Amino acid sequence: MSGLFRCLSVLAIAALLSPFGSPEAGAANWLEKGIWLSGPRYDADLPACEAALGTIASRFAAKEGRFWNSNLEILDFQRVRQLAFMPWRDGAIPRRFCAATATVSDGRRHAVYYSIVEDGGAIGASWGVEWCVVGLDRNWAYNPACRMARP
Repeated sequence: MSGLFRCLSVLAIAALLSPFGSPEAGAANWLEKGIWLSGPRYDADLPACEAALGTIASRFAAKEGRFWNSNLEILDFQRVRQLAFMPWRDGAIPRRFCAATATVSDGRRHAVYYSIVEDGGAIGASWGVEWCVVGLDRNWAYNPACRMARP
């Protein structure tokens, strides 16, 4: 019994002293602020909605073939339009939200929602695109009905 009491006592003392033993995180000093910590510098210079259509079509075909064993591909886009540009507060990563209607190789038309993101490309070197095809979001990444891909 005394061994259990001693173990519980040591644990209780350690729990009480743990906040005092760890140093608090401090703000960055002048050297840290001067090297690579200048903060985001966005210029909100994003291409039009039509610029991302080729990327969406090629990535859609690759995803369908690689992960879903499907030969579906996007044949054409219609009704390409912008939904919103930078709809959130100032300082957020600039995004252009767009929508289109895609004709898929199975003959059906699907709504496509996508955003063009500043510095969202490979290693942040250029703009990137996040997209969702309604009815073909098989892994439910933007469920329900691609709602999470819209502004």
